[in-house]
Amino acid sequence: MRATAFWVEAPSGGALREVAPGDPRPGDVVVRTLVTGISRGTESIVFRGKVPATERERMRAPFQEGDFPAPVKYGYLNVGVVEQGPEELVGRTVFTLYPHQSAFVVPASAVAVVPEGVPPRRAVLAGAVETAVNILWDAAPLVGDRISVVGAGMIGCAVARLARGIPGVEVALVDVDATKAEAAENLGVAFASPGTALGDRHLVIDTSGSAEGLQLAIDTAAIEGEVVEASWFGDRAVSVNLGGAFHSRRLTVRSSQVGMVSPRRRATRSTGDRLALALDLLRDPVFDVLLTGESSWRDLPDVMAAIADGSAPGLCHTIDWSDA
Repeated sequence: MRATAFWVEAPSGGALREVAPGDPRPGDVVVRTLVTGISRGTESIVFRGKVPATERERMRAPFQEGDFPAPVKYGYLNVGVVEQGPEELVGRTVFTLYPHQSAFVVPASAVAVVPEGVPPRRAVLAGAVETAVNILWDAAPLVGDRISVVGAGMIGCAVARLARGIPGVEVALVDVDATKAEAAENLGVAFASPGTALGDRHLVIDTSGSAEGLQLAIDTAAIEGEVVEASWFGDRAVSVNLGGAFHSRRLTVRSSQVGMVSPRRRATRSTGDRLALALDLLRDPVFDVLLTGESSWRDLPDVMAAIADGSAPGLCHTIDWSDA
């Protein structure tokens, strides 16, 4: 079996390669990819070769090949159909934390069945929704909280949509891009620009990937409020002002990262449980709002370059592999 895969050949340069996925062994599945999704933040950092040396081992994707900075085959939003494997999986649509590749072989335990009613293209959002679930497990919002999410990207939008389901909460998405107001409206949450963002927020979650976003989160938190930093800055240094009223307001700033299940749930939930929950939450058709671009696999090198340099804005861009 031959397949086509996308590799980052050098910082800011990618190409399609013909690869041999290998022969399946007992307990493996052969998956034919239907669609993959590009995780703008993380994959842009990888594409530009900006993964810090200290984080290169921790940031490896489950089925990554090669090493940072390059050449490397990277990605983790893959939806396909099982062509060979255990009888109960053959013909099923599955989500796999696998890079951009037209077909592949993995252990059956590595795939998660996509629930009925969740279209394949929407299912690529499972990684974003899983991250949002972990962020909210870390943040632990309470009934009636005033919550802001700074950064209306794929992750921020997913966090806002899930948080709005908590009774009595007031959720606002904050972003410098005024065009994100339409997405916020469709998600059922308020929208604000940085200049109009409300203060006195019990919980502020930063997904902006910018120092300005983190500073805004700190500045708009309530007394004894909590700021959860969910961005990943790669090798960039970030400076914020912790003077003024930061200490007198007794603020808490802490990180959230999807690599491990939140300590609040680690004793009772596995990563598999968390992914299954995310896929089930994607029954909500409103998540289609996050799917803002689509291209053929043939255009993937150019698409990835445009996303990484900021010339192709949007939320989740998907890659169609159906004719590969």
